[in-house]
Amino acid sequence: MGATILNRRRFNEALLATLPVSPSEMESLRALAGTEGAGFSRLLVSRGLLTPEGLLRAYQSLCGVPPFRRDADTDTPAPADFLPLSFLRAKLLVPVSVADGELTVAMADPLDSDAREAVAKVTGKRIEVVAGTEEEIREAIEKGFGEPGSSMERLVEQVGDDAPEVAGDERVEQLIGVASEAPIIRLVNFLMARAIERGASDIHFEPYEKALRVRYRIDGILEDVESPPRRLQTAILSRIKIMARLNIAESRLPQDGRVRLRIAGKEIDLRVSTIPTLYGESVVLRILDQATVPLNMGTLGFFPETLSTFRPMVAAPYGMILVTGPTGSGKTTTLYAALREIASPARKIITIEDPVEYQIPGVIQIQVKPQIGLTFASGLRSIVRQDPDVILVGEIRDRETAEIAIHSALTGHMVLSTLHTNDAPGAVTRLLEMGVEEYLLPSVLIGVLAQRLVRTICEGCAAPRDLSPALREDVLREAGFVPEGNLRIGRGCDACGGTGFRGRSGIFELLPVTDGIRELILARADAGALRAKAAAAGMRPLREDGWEKVRRGITTVEEVLRVTRAG
Repeated sequence: MGATILNRRRFNEALLATLPVSPSEMESLRALAGTEGAGFSRLLVSRGLLTPEGLLRAYQSLCGVPPFRRDADTDTPAPADFLPLSFLRAKLLVPVSVADGELTVAMADPLDSDAREAVAKVTGKRIEVVAGTEEEIREAIEKGFGEPGSSMERLVEQVGDDAPEVAGDERVEQLIGVASEAPIIRLVNFLMARAIERGASDIHFEPYEKALRVRYRIDGILEDVESPPRRLQTAILSRIKIMARLNIAESRLPQDGRVRLRIAGKEIDLRVSTIPTLYGESVVLRILDQATVPLNMGTLGFFPETLSTFRPMVAAPYGMILVTGPTGSGKTTTLYAALREIASPARKIITIEDPVEYQIPGVIQIQVKPQIGLTFASGLRSIVRQDPDVILVGEIRDRETAEIAIHSALTGHMVLSTLHTNDAPGAVTRLLEMGVEEYLLPSVLIGVLAQRLVRTICEGCAAPRDLSPALREDVLREAGFVPEGNLRIGRGCDACGGTGFRGRSGIFELLPVTDGIRELILARADAGALRAKAAAAGMRPLREDGWEKVRRGITTVEEVLRVTRAG
């Protein structure tokens, strides 16, 4: 008989009750439990509040899921040719044994109901779940089903055992020598090429006491990948620093640099950031691949009715348009697409950004350099004297930049910029809180676009779905209703790396500044009043835009909840 599986929310609540923490810390963790969801137990382990073995005991005591015992469980190995290796790695599950129509599967996350359902559907068998640590599952996957002598293994073998583990000033020459050797170069190139092949936006090299962890951010979600051994950490990170022309001898201060590579026949820019940690330097590479950026507003995910309103705003001769959302929500991509659409020989367009991520033909782009006094505010003053028609300000961060941008719009320029607010009405109140005079905003502000990015369901493994009672309860509590329509889910395949998602799409909330909105701005109305007025005029809220994508089978309920919960 299968184990009794709790839903995620109830498990997180029960797990919290077992932790020996102070009341104030408990409140903080309770808030995290609501936002982290599936990652909450991993967060507790990473913070040292729970051991991997303690998590296994929790799965057993709270959910009735027995622990994975590798030596005993693998006497009758289960075939895995019906499940892609990429799916096993992505979902951190491994078939253990099969008997009498029942397949035993070891999972690092036994509460992943979608993964369980996918295995049951593909195999046609009843599923019995056992719980294992992430390390145990990865080891079992590679030993049982991984390809012998994988590329990573061969490259690591070629490096040998001579790479220095610790960098010191007196070993810089040795470090440069090892980092410049062919095996290390091939290993670093392999890690980069694999990330680009999988469509990653970032590569994270994270040092820990006994391991170097490598993760790729794919469609906005971090995924663990096969990592080199800890002994190669210094050589690998030194190679990256050499490529980015950073100071290889400096490991105590953060550094930033860029790398341009030609991989798979195309030019790739990498933005490199290092920061010192307890066990060495943490390095993040942002992959800037022009070919993957949809510089066309028609491909960003706008519904036709929203796009038909937004396009005339962007094409206006003067005024201000703001795009809002958290980091990583696609704001810059939307603005780039808007610039690409309105660029013409008759218009002069200048941008000031931090950083300049992609080059746009026909557009003059400026990189801010605060260390020499070139800030958004100072750069914007100079841009106005260059006789532009359109100005893009990467971000409005302070009152000075906001006032210069508004006065630029007042004097006949079209100004596009971003703000970090949760929704469209919040952008107005944020500017007023910065100290912008309320009588200036209604004269220049044309519209505010809030957005998020949701992962889209992989068409290669999409299948109809019915929401479980537990998920229906969660959605009903969050949204007040359960969306109906062409509900689908990705079951996981080679094309999507076993995740069930491939690509991302925007969800949007567009606030046109009408006469009614202008009156509320002059009265310094709060965001709630602005939202009510805009909704009455037909504004589709951010989450409702997401629900419409769920109804049309573009994304899942979980995705909409994940990206809009904070908003």
